[in-house]
Amino acid sequence: PILELLRKKHCQQIVLTGTVFEQNEGNYPHTTNAVSKYGLAKTLTANYWQYFAAQFAIPLKRFIISNPFGPFEEPRFTSYLIKTWANKDKALVKTPDYVRDNIPVDLLAKAYAQFLSKSLNNGETSVARPSYYIKTQGAFAHMFAEEMRKRFALPCELSLGNQTEFPEPKIRVNSSPLNSDEFNWSENLFWDELANYYTEYVL
Repeated sequence: PILELLRKKHCQQIVLTGTVFEQNEGNYPHTTNAVSKYGLAKTLTANYWQYFAAQFAIPLKRFIISNPFGPFEEPRFTSYLIKTWANKDKALVKTPDYVRDNIPVDLLAKAYAQFLSKSLNNGETSVARPSYYIKTQGAFAHMFAEEMRKRFALPCELSLGNQTEFPEPKIRVNSSPLNSDEFNWSENLFWDELANYYTEYVL
């Protein structure tokens, strides 16, 4: 019914966001399985929209998201790190060997806006898979700690766990590295704004 209404309203195209944890994402162009119930739910959603968009001849475009982090993020890995350091404790990285694709949220937003803008002038089906920091979680944590040390009077100590179990794929990343210069994006400014956000809302 939704697609039928969209078609009657002369919808020209649909843009659907997805995740690297979906089936057949995270290692493009190779086949992959969904990771977690979340990845499965996003897979089923994508399949639904792909099927019915084709039925109603509405082009479907997809924007695949990896692991965004930055101001107003969900309280996940980086929030845990900063809260632990604020308590003068050493942060433990339990899964240091997973290779993940962490992308600054404001750079992700710029890439999404560009994708939407280009979509207005191109009716063909396409997929964007923006990528930025592809590192092990241990290496990413060390980079994050170094950036926070520059901005806070904290040692930002880390302890990397000995990862022996891998219930998720060891590598799950997007396939299209972003050129920050193309978006007039400042990496240093991003870290400054992230530190300011933590100061105001987290610490």
